[in-house]
Amino acid sequence: MPPDGYAGRILAVDLSRKTLSNEPLPPEWKDRYLGGRGFGVAAVRERVRPGTDPFAPENVLVFAAGPLTGSGMPLGARYDVVTASPLTGTLTSANSGGFFGTALKRAGFDAVIISGASATPLYLYIDGQAELRDASAYHGMGTGETARAIAADTGEAGIRVAAIGPAGERRCRMAAVMNDGGRAAGRGGVGAVMGAKNVKAVAVLGTGTVGVADPERARDVGRQILRTLKETGLTTGSLRTHGTAGVLPRINGLGILPTRNFREGMFEGAENVSGERMTETLLKGRKPCYACSVGCGRITESGGVSGEGPEYETIWALGPACGIDDLPKIAEANYLCNELGLDTISTGSTIACAMEIAEDGHIDTGFRFGDAGALGRIVRMIGYREGIGDLLAEGSYRTAAFVGHPDYSMSVKGQELPAYDPRGLQGLGLNYATSVRGGCHVYGNMLYAEVIGSPVRLDPYTTEGKAEWTKEFQDLGAAIDAAGICIFTERVLWAPEYALMVAAVTGREIDAKGLLRTGERIWNLQKLWNIGAGLTRDDDTLPARFLTVPLREGPPAGEVWRRDELLPAYYAARGWDEQGVPKPETLRALDIA
Repeated sequence: MPPDGYAGRILAVDLSRKTLSNEPLPPEWKDRYLGGRGFGVAAVRERVRPGTDPFAPENVLVFAAGPLTGSGMPLGARYDVVTASPLTGTLTSANSGGFFGTALKRAGFDAVIISGASATPLYLYIDGQAELRDASAYHGMGTGETARAIAADTGEAGIRVAAIGPAGERRCRMAAVMNDGGRAAGRGGVGAVMGAKNVKAVAVLGTGTVGVADPERARDVGRQILRTLKETGLTTGSLRTHGTAGVLPRINGLGILPTRNFREGMFEGAENVSGERMTETLLKGRKPCYACSVGCGRITESGGVSGEGPEYETIWALGPACGIDDLPKIAEANYLCNELGLDTISTGSTIACAMEIAEDGHIDTGFRFGDAGALGRIVRMIGYREGIGDLLAEGSYRTAAFVGHPDYSMSVKGQELPAYDPRGLQGLGLNYATSVRGGCHVYGNMLYAEVIGSPVRLDPYTTEGKAEWTKEFQDLGAAIDAAGICIFTERVLWAPEYALMVAAVTGREIDAKGLLRTGERIWNLQKLWNIGAGLTRDDDTLPARFLTVPLREGPPAGEVWRRDELLPAYYAARGWDEQGVPKPETLRALDIA
């Protein structure tokens, strides 16, 4: 077959039978699901009954790259891990960058589908073919330690490893899959599913190439995209200079920096944990992903330890969310999360939830808001499920429900919310509430429109037009994940530019409308699976705090999130009925059986 951005093969691994098979990539998958998250959603939907215990052998774990992954297109380095989530019960995906996704494509596979479970620790080795190898020697190791050990034992310096740490081995429900040091497929507990299957790592030696349909056209489109990224400041501005944390002072000034478990929207110590402060005190260098001209990744050093990060979301979750403004302690807790294999958003938010529960006298945790000295100890307890950490490893919702106060959990569908208060962002709040993987901003980042003003500037406090724009952002976000390109490009690009890249690489003439339709199909497939798993209209909401308790200071003072205005309009925009179920005519239009 002529080159089209795809490797053309899927690796199917049955751990229970210890079998591996190379299968051709179904041609219809390219047209219907594009790649990455789309391929993973298709595989889970075909193989896993909704409501299946995520830790059961019947669940599958999918690693999938998109056609732009490794193609040379700017920022085309992403891959997804897709499964039934042990944190939320949804059909979830977790997206990561670095070099692992490119290596997978260069090794000859678009996706790896892992089913069953092993009785002993294994790792999957791929170098064009594949084999299961004993991982007993790596059991108990951290993620970076595991990657270094596998590289040393195989003698392959260029090998790329996606691994779990002790948190994944112990099925912590917010466990991540880590690759390339500090890159995380973080959300939804995908690392816990990997641990339940007794897979310590996937190690890939990619020595091939990723062919594109029209190299000359792809080069021209790539140059055009690079010019746009440069002219709009994405490759030269704050994201490059200060990393993602450069946005923190602005978010604080807007009154939407969640502080002390979302009790407030402004943090008095924001300056101490800003991207600028990190650049001045901890930064040692940048770390870009494959084909990235931005280089937002940070290499920092604190407490005698060098590591990657912390990112904005991490600084917030382990910092302001917990009332902590000690940047070195936050960085050190971040390094520990990376090595243990923990999603920093859910970990920090769960700690913040426990702090509030303790302050209100419902549980004696031994730590309170502002306790920077305890931060590393708590993270370690979660990763190893020791003491109170055994409860916190279940996530904030289960922790709060255990003590009889589930409303202390700032989560949607059981997944902890990210670092923006929805009372000051009506559209982003709608995305949080309706996200098919649970509380999330990157699944439909209305922040770009409501704060940055891209591709349109929307008043963050109004509900008008938010339903339609939320749907558009969600559909495009699904398509971007499927294509295999960094979501940060969405700050300056929109559907026509992504369609140009996909067409140049694959040779399939797809326009903006067709790309959005692909994203809409992926979104509806996840929604249908979730409905089958028992999720209902009642799950499309935010914690009661956001609906009834107004913010007290800053620009959004007096605001609450207005569900009753937003949700019916959103269902109508989606072509769903009043209960949030896709209508038959909507499914027919999307060619969904």
